[in-house]
This record gives sequence, structure tokens and C-alpha cells, in this order.
Amino acid sequence: MRAVVIRRFGGPEVLEVIEAPLPEPGPGQVRVRVAAAGLNPADLAARAGLFGPAELAPGEFLGLGWDVAGTVDALGSGVSGPAEGTAVVGLVSGSGRRFKAHAEYVVVDADAVAAAPSSVGLVHAATLPVNAPTADQALGLLGARPGDRLLVTGAAGAVGGFAVQLAHHAGLRVVALARADDEPLLRELGADEAVASLDGVRADAALDAAVLGSPVLAAVRDGGAYVTARPGAVPAAERGIRVAAVQVRPDGARLAELVALADRGVLTTRVADTYPLADAAKAHARLAEGGLRGRLVLVP
Repeated sequence: MRAVVIRRFGGPEVLEVIEAPLPEPGPGQVRVRVAAAGLNPADLAARAGLFGPAELAPGEFLGLGWDVAGTVDALGSGVSGPAEGTAVVGLVSGSGRRFKAHAEYVVVDADAVAAAPSSVGLVHAATLPVNAPTADQALGLLGARPGDRLLVTGAAGAVGGFAVQLAHHAGLRVVALARADDEPLLRELGADEAVASLDGVRADAALDAAVLGSPVLAAVRDGGAYVTARPGAVPAAERGIRVAAVQVRPDGARLAELVALADRGVLTTRVADTYPLADAAKAHARLAEGGLRGRLVLVP
């Protein structure tokens, strides 16, 4: 199979597409024939060496890609489902794996996958497994209740957009921060207010998907809650505000519930563009430029 890997850390130029043996699923795992795999900021961070060791040992390499959509084609021992031939989405956990989702096949824990949505194709489905659970788990950390005023930064992005939709669905009053020209999109996602700056904004809680830090914390009321989307970027607590970072974890059962919300139209998948595996470096460069209103997706 073909797979995108890195042998050293750096810019998009360090990405390679190699030929590799077909991975075999171990106990509790399934092998997925990849139809589409999202490209996330975490992939750029992993490529740059922000996770794990300072450098790779000679001869070693690492794979990239956290979220996948495709078809189950082999089951490991102890796995009764999903059955072979089932279209699934899943979160490929772990940052030190030799092969991940940016490949023609990937091995995934069986309890980290869910049946793919029926309302969209697999390219769009590949935008769900990382970003929707990240937004969902961040909202869980905040503990906001219906009627609370929630500030979401980076609200036009992938995590922020799902957060706006999930919060609106849960009965929160959503203040969405993004560029001024994103207001029509934010309203469509369900934001009660769309703002282009934090001037005068006050909220009971904040999901800082844009990782702006202290200025967002300053907009939260005393005793409120703040969650950032980047572990290691939590500002110091003040005024009794609870602060935390979301670090997404695989949860196939909850992912299935999020897929159901997508099929009901509560969540909207957005694809900015697709790239073949051979153009992974171009996709990385485009994501680094910023300004996307949807995910880039690699298609083997």
C-alpha cells in the first residue's frame, strides 16, 4: 500500500509517499480501506516535531492522519463487528505510529469507529471523526447549561463550527467570533451573535478553538469556564474561572451519536478541497496558509 510518512521533522517538503506492507489488525482492531482522510492542524504540528521526540532515529519514520472514512476489510481477533464491507468513520489515536490514516489502508481500534453517515459521501464523512468529537468533548468540559452564554472563537473553522452547532442544539446562547465576512456562515450554523472582535463581549463560558488565550479568558464572567483547543496553551486561572484544554479521545459510541446528528442535519460537514496522497505536501502548505472554511481531505 501507499502511505504518507516523515523521516525527519520540518516543513511540507519532509513528507514522503512510500510503498509499505499491508497492515494486519491486531486483537480488538479492524483494518479500514481508506476512502478519505482529513488533514488537521495536528498533522502539521506532528510533521514539525511538536509531538514526541526531538528527532527520529535513523531508519525510523512516522505516519500522519487522525481521522478516516472508508470500508472495513479485515477484523482482528476478538472483534465481531463492524462487519467486513461496512462503511465507517474513525479516529486513529496515537502520535507515534508508523502508519496512520494518510494511507491506502489503516488499522484502527474497533471501539474507535462508527458506521459512516448515510447523508453524505465518505469524503465529507472524513471531516467528522476528529473535529466533531473535539468540539463535543470541549463542551462537556465546560459544563455549560441551556440558556448560558457561550463564546466560541475560531467559530468559522472546523472545530469551532461544530461547537456552534452542538451548542445551539443544546440550547446555549452562542456568541461566535470570526472574521466579519463570516457572519452569514455563523448565522447559518446557529450562532445567536456573530462578532469580529472581543470588544464588549461577556460570556458564562468560552471554547477557545482559535487558541487566543488570555483575551478570551478576560471575556468570561467570574466563576465561569474556559476550554482551549490546544493542550499546553491553558492560561493561568483567575477570578474563579475553571480552565482546561481538550485533548480528543476515541469514543466510537459517542461518534455514532454525532454521525446521527449529521444525518439529521444538526451537524454540517464542510470540505474545502481534496488532494491525492501524492500531493500531501501541497495540502499541508495550503492548510498552513490559513483562511479555509472547511477541511482539506486526502483521497488515496
